[in-house]
Parts: sequence; C-alpha cells; structure tokens
Amino acid sequence: MCAALTQPDLTELAGIMTEVSYPAGKIVFDEGEPADALYNITGGAAKLYKLMPDGRRQVTGFLLQGDLLGLAQNGRHSCSAEAIGQMRACRDVHGRFDALVERFPDLRRRLHHDAVDELVEAQNHMLLLGRKTAVERVVSFLLRLSHRQLRHGFTAQPVRLPMTRADIADYLGRTTETVSRTITKLKTQGVIRLRPESEVELVDAIRLSALAGGEA
Repeated sequence: MCAALTQPDLTELAGIMTEVSYPAGKIVFDEGEPADALYNITGGAAKLYKLMPDGRRQVTGFLLQGDLLGLAQNGRHSCSAEAIGQMRACRDVHGRFDALVERFPDLRRRLHHDAVDELVEAQNHMLLLGRKTAVERVVSFLLRLSHRQLRHGFTAQPVRLPMTRADIADYLGRTTETVSRTITKLKTQGVIRLRPESEVELVDAIRLSALAGGEA
C-alpha cells in the first residue's frame, strides 16, 4: 500500500495510488509536458528548475517528503522536475485525482493550502534573489526548510539538505563557492552545526532570524 497523504482522514486514498521510485538524477517530467499525474513524495526529494535559452539553469524550488509534485495550470508543467537522491512517491493520474478532490473535502483544503504556500514561497524567493546578501539568502533558506519540516509533521531540526551545494547555489542565485563559504562562516560563528548525512543543526535560532532579516 502506498503511504500517501499522511492526514488520518485521507488514509483511504493510500490504497488507490501507485508506488513509484526514481533514482538520483532521473527526470520526473520536463517543462512543457502534459501534466498527466500527481505525486505525493514519501521519501527523498525533487528539485524544480527552468532552463534558459543559453542552457543556464535556474532552480526554482525543492520539494521534500510530504510535498505534492505535479500541480499545474493549463494542463502543462511550467518547469522540469528531477529526483534528488532516491525519490519515492505515490502517483495517481490527474483525471482520477481531480475526481477524488470532489469526494474528499479535506483533500481540497490540502490542495488550497499547498497552492497558498507555493505563492508565498514564490514571493519570498523573489525577495531573496533581488535584495538579500549571501548570508541572508543561505540563512533564510535554512529557516524556511526548518519551517517546512515542521509543517509536514517532522521535527524542525536538524534541517535535512538532500540537495547539493550546486543545487542550493542555483536556487539562491549565487555560486557554489559562495554558498560553501557562507555555510562555513555560519559554522565558524557558532550559529549552525554541520552533522552527518547532510544535516544542519540550527544552534542559535534568534541570531539566525536576525541574520535572515539583515541585522548585523
């Protein structure tokens, strides 16, 4: 049985979704393809990105365990999705899923909640790319991942970073070297602690919040 959509009142959906798995680097779907399926990520993660005409890549977001992947307007994907690590998910075709939305009011509320979160995330990302320094960008990124873990029913920390430094750099609009130096700087300052298996402990939440807001 596919362990999808963890809310207790939505467990009936688990038995009608299909378990799928994607190895690291596998493209789940490409930008512009028909959006014919919806995924609930149950393990690993995915990155969303767009390719510029000159081949450069802009990572637009990361989806983690508990997130829905494949929501689209106008029937086509607005970006590409690639598995990070070994990504596991529950998959269902969009047409049937749309019918399920009508049957399960809690699912409709979940989709609405996710859509609002996606809009807020997009607004925050615009601010992050347009105005924030390297330190502000990295700290804001860590704090937002912590918040998302908590929202999905996991502990707020340690923050799990399944993505590479290069992926983070593409998302934050900085070089890989800048991201690595910034993380090392935060570690030296004692506000974060690097742990095994790509985890980061947020040691001083008050100081981190100040840094994210641009306070020296």
